[in-house]
Formats: sequence, C-alpha cells, structure tokens
Amino acid sequence: MSVERIVSATPLDAAEEKANVSLRPQNFDEFVGHAELIEKVVIAVKAARTRGEQVDHILFYGPPGLGKTSLSHIVANEMGSKIFATSGPALVRAGDLMGILTNLGERDVLFIDEIHRLSPTVEELIYPAMEDFQVDFVVDKGAFAKTVKVPLKPFTLVGATTRAGLLSAPLRDRFGIHLHVDFYRHEDICKIIRRSAGILQTEIADSAAVDLVARSSRGTPRVANRLLRRVRDFAQVKADGAITAEIAERALKMEGIDERGLDNLDRKFLRTIIDYYSGGPVGIEALAATLNEEVDTFVDVVEPYLLKIGFLLRTRQGRIAGPEAYTHLGVENLSPLDGDQPELF
Repeated sequence: MSVERIVSATPLDAAEEKANVSLRPQNFDEFVGHAELIEKVVIAVKAARTRGEQVDHILFYGPPGLGKTSLSHIVANEMGSKIFATSGPALVRAGDLMGILTNLGERDVLFIDEIHRLSPTVEELIYPAMEDFQVDFVVDKGAFAKTVKVPLKPFTLVGATTRAGLLSAPLRDRFGIHLHVDFYRHEDICKIIRRSAGILQTEIADSAAVDLVARSSRGTPRVANRLLRRVRDFAQVKADGAITAEIAERALKMEGIDERGLDNLDRKFLRTIIDYYSGGPVGIEALAATLNEEVDTFVDVVEPYLLKIGFLLRTRQGRIAGPEAYTHLGVENLSPLDGDQPELF
C-alpha cells in the first residue's frame, strides 16, 4: 500500500518536478549550504575550464531531494556546456545509451539519475566511454559479429544515486570525484525558503513562520519548497496571502506534519516499534508486514531522516526506537537503551 507523502523527498508527480525547475539554483553563488562540497566542485570546474578540458566524472550520492540534480545542472552551466539528463531505468538497451553518447559535444555533461539501476549491458558499454571516450559496439551476430570502435568527444558523466552501496565496484571506481550530499542545516533550509518565497512572490516576512516551515522540512530542500507551496495556498484561501507563524502552523497541522517534520507514516512506524514490539529490536520485514507497506519504502523514505535525528537506531538485532522518539510521541520511555547497550551498525 503506497501512499502519497507530502514529506517524501521524491517528486510527487511531473507537475511538481516542473515547478521545482523554476526554483533550482543556476550557479554556485545561488546554491545554499554544503560549503565544503561546493568548494570541491568549484575547484574542479575552474581547473578544468582553465585547462580547456572536461570536468572529471562526478558521483553524487545521498538521500533524495538534496540537490544532486541541481548540482549537475550547475556544473554544466558553469562550464558553458549542454546537459543531457536521463536515468538508469530508462537506459535498457545498449542502443539507448549509444544514441545519447554520440550526440554529446565536447565538454558536455551527461547526467544519469539513479545510476545504480543501470542494466549490466549498459554498464559494460559505459566503461570504455568513461575511460577512453570511445565505445565498442558489437554489430551482427554469431560468426559475422564484429566490434566497431566509435570515438566520442570528451564529456563529463555526472551520476546520482541514493544507494551508493548498490553500485558495482568497477563503475564506482571510474568516477574521479565522489561527493556525499547530506541533509541540510536548519539555517540553510531557512535561507532556501526565503529565496524560494521571493521567486514565488510570496510574502513570508515572519521569521517564526520561516523557522516553523524549515523545522518541518526534514533538512531537505525539495520538501521545504513543497511545504512552502502548500502553506502559500492555505494563506491565499484562508487569510490575506501573507504567511505568518499562525497560518504556517494551521497549514502544516492540516497536512498532518508536526514540528519535527514527521507525518502519519513516520509516527505509525515509531508507534508500532514501541507499542507492538516494546521499543525493539524488531526486523524491518516484520515492521513492513505489520504496517502493510513495502520494505523499500521504510528503508529509502522513512528511516534515513529518523536515523538522522536519533528517533530510530539500527542494530544487528533490528530496529530500536530512540529515547527522543518516546519524548516526541509523549509515551513512557521503555527503551532497551536504558539497560544493556545493543551493538549498533
């Protein structure tokens, strides 16, 4: 049973993704947060531009909604190059990738989202393209089969993945730059909300309102922009259009989002661990079966943020509700952490 979650870091639909394009930063100066990561990318881009070469292949990895796609577009913009965007699941056959590679110009950027989901056939084809800027394309079959070497113009492959561990070692090793994109600090999310409000021509001068929306955004710009649009709509219908702390609180409450950014599924997940399994440890499969959800939904969507804020702990024995989860949910702390410490991993 998959449900739409307003706090999900993945796009809810194509219309939302199109709306996000207008809020996307266009250069390094507009990008907010991750100063150390940005500095590394800036150095790589400026050095390549000075030498008149392409940027080394870049791998961005981390949870969804944190700006990996935006960063790839910024790299292309700063290099004065075109960007060709696709995704791992869309590249099924070798011919799908060949058509893109042969159309790349010198120093262009090829962005592959969810690169860990490339098919083995496509992945084998991309190795020589990344290393030698040529592809070995097999034509005909059987005794008439022959390999044709197709030269490519030097390009930059930017890969993005939420599951870096699923990348094969040969593919991972061919990226010269590996950058982890983590959740944003609260003050950076506040800056992003103010910037987006300006682009959307929405009045949100109340610092308390910005703070409330930021605290509910799970450290994720995509979620912050989505909540801002929902609060804006609420303010236009229920008030005079200006977003105040009271309006923001009412709008978020209507959406089922609390002050820590948890929604109904997050709270059900934690309450199930506490109420049904005495705080844990409990296996993720058991939780998925109890809540009638997919394991991947919890692993990819629910757990990363709960782990980040300490509401959830993963041990070799299973999942455990952290002490702060009891406080937030207003239940008595029966956590096993009060006794023997389980082995974390």
